[in-house]
Amino acid sequence: MVLVEHVLHKVLTYIPYVLVLMDMRFEGVTCGRDGSVDNHMEMGKKLLAAGQLADALSHFHAAVDGDSKNYMAYFRRATVFLAMGKSKSALPDLSRVIELKPDFTSARLQRGNILLKQGRLDEAESDFKKVMKSNPSEKEQKEAQSQLTKSDEIQRLVAQAHSSFSSQDYVTAAAHLDTIIDVRPPALSAMRAECFIQTGEMGKAISDLKATSKLKSDNTKAFYKLSTIYYHLGDHEMSLNEVRECLKLDPDHKQCYNHYKLVKKLNKQIQSAEALIQEQRYEDAVNKYEDVMKTEPNVQHFSALAKERICHALTQQGSRAISVCSEVLTSDPENVNALKDRAAAYILEEQYEDAIKDYETAAKHSENDRGIKEGLEKAQRLLKQSQRRDYYKILGVKRNAQKKEIIKAYRKLAQQWHPDNFQDPEEKKRAEKKFINIAQAKEVLTDPEKRTKFDNGEDPMDPESQQGHHHRHGGFHGFQGFNPFGSGPFSFKFNFN
Repeated sequence: MVLVEHVLHKVLTYIPYVLVLMDMRFEGVTCGRDGSVDNHMEMGKKLLAAGQLADALSHFHAAVDGDSKNYMAYFRRATVFLAMGKSKSALPDLSRVIELKPDFTSARLQRGNILLKQGRLDEAESDFKKVMKSNPSEKEQKEAQSQLTKSDEIQRLVAQAHSSFSSQDYVTAAAHLDTIIDVRPPALSAMRAECFIQTGEMGKAISDLKATSKLKSDNTKAFYKLSTIYYHLGDHEMSLNEVRECLKLDPDHKQCYNHYKLVKKLNKQIQSAEALIQEQRYEDAVNKYEDVMKTEPNVQHFSALAKERICHALTQQGSRAISVCSEVLTSDPENVNALKDRAAAYILEEQYEDAIKDYETAAKHSENDRGIKEGLEKAQRLLKQSQRRDYYKILGVKRNAQKKEIIKAYRKLAQQWHPDNFQDPEEKKRAEKKFINIAQAKEVLTDPEKRTKFDNGEDPMDPESQQGHHHRHGGFHGFQGFNPFGSGPFSFKFNFN
């Protein structure tokens, strides 16, 4: 019994909602059948009160179509537009209301508020003054007077901003415009953007110009300025995006088209250079970035970018990279990428202490960079290693020497220091030691795995760094009794490959 009562109570609770829905459905059907303007107005009001703005708007559209002289239909539709944040759409409806009923103070007050926000101050003041003269309610009179006072203050600030701008006092002009928070028509936004450009505050200028481009649908000037600002900041991709927006509005815009051709060319060169770096075609990448500097020699950001990337591309060329990277770091001492690349080049040139300094400086500006940490550890190991035995120095080759160069150097030195070439016991003993080092250097540097270990600061022929690895001691460390030249006590065939 209790369960039945509970269910009955629930049903009774929902009955009022069902009746409302049926009522709205019935009225909707009626509107659909006879197209009555009054029915559309009534349904629109109910839907507006319920917050169903899109549906309310549909009914007010129908009401306006049904009676083009029904000022309340226009006013209701304007009210929905304002509730939706579409003041631009509301403005012509309010103007139509005033045209049909000039003494409708609520519509005139609403229009004045929109005009004020759009910065159309003279038109707004005209509406507020007419409201004051049309026997308004106390509330309407108070609002109109308040808005008139606000408009006068804005007019004063705008006049001061223009005066300061004309005197090239851009800081003061921007300050005056800053105080006009709610009112900034495209012209004033453009003025403030120009103030920021002149004072070097490009981020703020970009923000104002973006707002200006939205306020005015055909604002090619704003898109052109945005493109040139991004260009001079070195952002070629954003510059290209903005100048394309300008050309969408006006394909024949001369300034935008000329700028587009320049940015497109530069963008293509930079993308090509980066692709070449990815392909490890470093010399071609260097040439392409040199073309970038020729294409745009006057924008420092592009020159700096080109030199930084050339520095990176030349890392495997040692001294040449050091020169370019140092040039980058002269103008930008905290450039982490250039510091890392110069450090890598220093390692190639066996200037380990300089490499350590660069890695340590880079670490101060990029604490969590794993590459810096690994590079620093490698440079420190190599410095320690260089104070012992260096196979590259033994053969007299660079750290980036190819296998062919290594074997050629080995053959020459092995022939020079073969123990059979020496008769004096002391000289022979010294030659034996030298010959062992030469042979070990060749073994390490022609074996990719051993060479990689050595390049990372580990000596594959050193028992201390090869714990648990079997090593022979004494004699020629695996080369005892062998002679590449086939004579004397060390003679048998030697492998030069």
